[in-house]
Amino acid sequence: MRGFYIGRYQPFHDGHRHMVEEIASEVDELVLGIGSAGDSHTTRNPFTAGERVMMVTKAVEELDITTYVVPIEDLDRNSVWVSHVQSMTPRFDVAYSNNPLVVRLFQEAGVEVRGSPMFNREVLEGTELRERMIHGRNWTDLVPETVVDVIREIDGVERIRRIAESDAIADESP
Repeated sequence: MRGFYIGRYQPFHDGHRHMVEEIASEVDELVLGIGSAGDSHTTRNPFTAGERVMMVTKAVEELDITTYVVPIEDLDRNSVWVSHVQSMTPRFDVAYSNNPLVVRLFQEAGVEVRGSPMFNREVLEGTELRERMIHGRNWTDLVPETVVDVIREIDGVERIRRIAESDAIADESP
């Protein structure tokens, strides 16, 4: 059986990895959708789809499950979103999500949906990690080492700090 799990992975963190490990115990193969693939270089979405593909691929490499990492650009029409996802990915039997809209869209399309297990959500959350990067607080203990390596390779912390600075300046404009 093949499962599907989508996230923005900005960045891929230990909570995501824990979810992938749990899902891997239920399926033979897993499609990992990189959501909002067209978005990058903002404080909410600092990393490109290609950078996130690297993060996710390297972070799940040693797990004993076949994975397919697929970038998926946003659509502004929810009624066709599931068919868009299905057109971009290998066929899957079950989708994993806790996002109420994603759950509803998959259910309306007749796709089985299972809740994905949450792990230490109060700390392992993308917004918290990005804030830690911006303000120079520890973030490296909350992501797989391979993700730390990718973020360092692309100078991702410096990028998000500069973006945050430019956002703050734009917010102060008259």
